[in-house]
Amino acid sequence: MELRDIEIFLALAEELHFGRTAERLHVTQARVSQAIARQERRIGAALFERTSRRVALTPIGEGLRDDLKAGYERILSGLDSARQAARGAQGRLRLGVFGSLAHELAPASALFREHHPACALSFHEVHFSDPFGPLRAGQVDLQLCWLPVREPDITVGPVLLSGPLSLMVPRAHPLAGRASVHLEDLGDCVFPAVGDTVPRYWVEALIPFHTPSGRPVRRGPTVRTFQEIEGFVLSGSLCAVVHFDGPRYYQRPGIVYLPIEDAPSGQWALVWRAAAETEQARAYVRACEEAMIRA
Repeated sequence: MELRDIEIFLALAEELHFGRTAERLHVTQARVSQAIARQERRIGAALFERTSRRVALTPIGEGLRDDLKAGYERILSGLDSARQAARGAQGRLRLGVFGSLAHELAPASALFREHHPACALSFHEVHFSDPFGPLRAGQVDLQLCWLPVREPDITVGPVLLSGPLSLMVPRAHPLAGRASVHLEDLGDCVFPAVGDTVPRYWVEALIPFHTPSGRPVRRGPTVRTFQEIEGFVLSGSLCAVVHFDGPRYYQRPGIVYLPIEDAPSGQWALVWRAAAETEQARAYVRACEEAMIRA
């Protein structure tokens, strides 16, 4: 059965009128009649009951409609995906990033622009004090975020970045003269607190609430941005645990970064709202995977 004949059958099954079906599909009424007759000959049974007043599906016609509809919709979806892939992603893609991490995505962003010149890519800063708010509010379409992310409404893509964690301390801190520290040393520091909008598990992945021996890891003033953390650290009142981007992009006079030898590597992945996945977002994920292969 040809795709056009399937389309004619399904349209007639909805309209139950040969004239309206022909108008809807921009074909002649004779073309509709011929397609249905051809299908009935192939199947060996009537699909429609026709009188001068009404058209109705037969039981066999009803069964065929139910069987064909889902498959036809999948075919259309596949064809649409192929057309979009051929044209490349269009429209816009708003990418949420923490601090300076757009630098780490530069190769992927360049590939994305090369492959999809019709799609406008923009960058929007996200703060750890509200890590999922912009995504849920629809202010960004895709976001780079440290793991783990265990939110039922958010899909986690492939891990793109990984690196060591460091302890950020003021130069006058007792630990500042050491070459490195251990997780147990966090019990000798005071760390920034964050608001209630941040999941506890997500914070704990970076700054545990207890050392390996069970000592509490103290929290101090609440902060909203990395720049606020820098201010508290420079004043000597707080320390911070940071990802690899801290010592890479935020070297400051008066601040020392100490590798945490027994801390797990920090991992970063792209995340997006499960209910709002777009072709643009999928295209950017593919660009990231291609950039990782080339690296």
